[in-house]
Amino acid sequence: MPRSNRPRRPRDRTPGTDSDSHDISRALFGGPRVETRHGRDYTVQAVSSAAAVKEYTCPGCSLTIAPATPHVVAWRADGIFGEANDLAGRRHWHTHCWRIS
Repeated sequence: MPRSNRPRRPRDRTPGTDSDSHDISRALFGGPRVETRHGRDYTVQAVSSAAAVKEYTCPGCSLTIAPATPHVVAWRADGIFGEANDLAGRRHWHTHCWRIS
């Protein structure tokens, strides 16, 4: 019988999977960070153009953040009503608007 050269067991990770692209985006854009604005702590997460798939309204300038536009998401890091409520109150900002706020 001829020998088969294909692997019998599935590989643990194949190149180009979602976990690889997630690792690359985390390396490029970083993870969440905490910034202080007006005496309050905010958790800030950068959103890449590939991950920006919806349309949002920036609270800084009231203009639309179009899909495929890199921006930041910010939410209170020190809210008194708990982390779930803080996450529900997150807002999408233009990067420039967040910097000047």
